[in-house]
Amino acid sequence: MKKFFRFEELGTTYRREFIGGMTTFLAMAYILIVNPITLTLADVKDLPDALRMDYGAVFAATALAAALGSIIMGLLGRYPIALAPGMGLNAFFAYTVVLGNGAPWQHALGAVFISSVFFLLLTISGLREKIINAIPVELKHAVGAGIGLFITFIGLKNAGIIVSNDATFVGLGHLGSGNTLLAIFGIVITVIMMTRGWNGAVFLGMVLTVVVGMVFNLIDVPEKVVGAVPSLEPTFGAVFSSFGDSSFYTSTMLGIILTFLFVDFFDNAGTLVAVANQAGLMKDNKLPNAGKALFADSIASIVGSVLGTSTTTSYIESSAGVASGARTGFASLVTAGFFLLSLFFFPVLSVVTAPVTAPALIIVGVLMVSSLGKIDWSRFEIAVPAFLTMITMPLSYSIATGIAAGFIFYPVTMLVKGRRKEVHPIMYVFFIIFLLYFIFLTE
Repeated sequence: MKKFFRFEELGTTYRREFIGGMTTFLAMAYILIVNPITLTLADVKDLPDALRMDYGAVFAATALAAALGSIIMGLLGRYPIALAPGMGLNAFFAYTVVLGNGAPWQHALGAVFISSVFFLLLTISGLREKIINAIPVELKHAVGAGIGLFITFIGLKNAGIIVSNDATFVGLGHLGSGNTLLAIFGIVITVIMMTRGWNGAVFLGMVLTVVVGMVFNLIDVPEKVVGAVPSLEPTFGAVFSSFGDSSFYTSTMLGIILTFLFVDFFDNAGTLVAVANQAGLMKDNKLPNAGKALFADSIASIVGSVLGTSTTTSYIESSAGVASGARTGFASLVTAGFFLLSLFFFPVLSVVTAPVTAPALIIVGVLMVSSLGKIDWSRFEIAVPAFLTMITMPLSYSIATGIAAGFIFYPVTMLVKGRRKEVHPIMYVFFIIFLLYFIFLTE
């Protein structure tokens, strides 16, 4: 085992890898609660049952996808990087594809499956790197920041801090209500722990918020701590039912598939480079074994869609494990073990409500928006598409619409500026695709 994971070469031990893997789990365990609440649209009232996924099945799918993805990454990529259904992509799945477009959740899973297969083929063929390199770095950062604003807006809405307003569209909610006060407490305590640099601050903040909610009778006390693993039957294999439905094959769904593919592209690439660099695994500014790591990620996403969850991706929270000493894929196996163990604690996690998960959405949003500092706002031809990408996501309640807006304006502003040669031909292809996406959006 030590030889396989190169313990001696990387200067690590079983103890360091175990602590690193456990730290990574604590840092990302919030997804076990946030993902089921998001995908089941638990905060949306009067939603037809046909559009709402089964909570228990999504919980089980989330834990299993995270465990299997982390195992594949650990054994194949051998990186201390854990995987789980991605934040932002799960919001796109639920609020844009299902709630916004009225598509069955089976269709959303179908889009995840197809985008993951494309991801796998592009990774194997080597085209993935060419496509990523064709997209300007400013737009990549704008997409990340836009998703951060989008999920922060969802968090504020779920907390009751921001509500609808007939006169101004949105406004400040009633901050004195019990659930809103509970969410505010969660935000404050999580911010304090994050500021102090505590590992697993987001998860620990949710735990403390749940305890306070139970004390003030805002959250039901679970009847037991450990219970049977929820059945996967409601979601397992449901992805394949969408392929026999003619309503699945629309231009809107094509745009959705491209969005899943695009966001997963950069989420993975950015996380791999960031964590590998932090762990000192980069060689000559290149990522060793990158192909296998990306292959592991795409396989995990395909498996996750079959289980019944949104796109599975590499987690930047893995950096917390690296900071605690993790250097090899063994740490990912440890993280996977904790995710498997969590399957038996569904009775505890199932009582968590949307106001409890709101702080996690807001804090993750803050972290994602930090990429705004990497955009050169002094160049108007860059600032316009970057800004439109970022601001359109929360205002249209759609990640896909934000990406489309930015990718349409980028070639236009660059052409007018006389910088035509700096625009990669692939960007013109994206221009046409997303223009058609807007034209046929109502289909």
